Amino acid sequence: MVLLYDPARCTGCRYCELACSYKHYGVLDFNKARRHVIFDHDQVLFEAVQCRHCEEPVCAAVCPTEAIKKDEKTGWVLLNPMKCIGCRSCVLACPAGVPWFDEALKVAVKCDFCDGDPWCAKFCSAQAIQVLPREEALELMTRIYGVRA
Repeated sequence: MVLLYDPARCTGCRYCELACSYKHYGVLDFNKARRHVIFDHDQVLFEAVQCRHCEEPVCAAVCPTEAIKKDEKTGWVLLNPMKCIGCRSCVLACPAGVPWFDEALKVAVKCDFCDGDPWCAKFCSAQAIQVLPREEALELMTRIYGVRA
């Protein structure tokens, strides 16, 4: 399963961020979300800053303690905070600008797919975020954008 984000549907309400922060920290705080929505003035749309769960995650490659691993079964790139030493190598290496460093916890944090039930998608009233099987998401992207990602 993957998260598919459609910027054409996003209204910028940021409920996804609030749902994320509440799921992981028990508070409604935009700064504690593990995904963010920003407005792209050039393209005049809202863009998601979230983990892409890359095929070959650079964040995992640079982690000196192997705190970040790709789950081969699910395809999710997961970060184990108990192994993280807070060196921020993953923060600097990620081309998507994820993960980020949690000053209070002194570790890197990123999307963990909410253990298979992503709250960002669950609470997205515009349905801009969907949870789909990887192949279905690729087919949909090909149909919409005309290219295979």
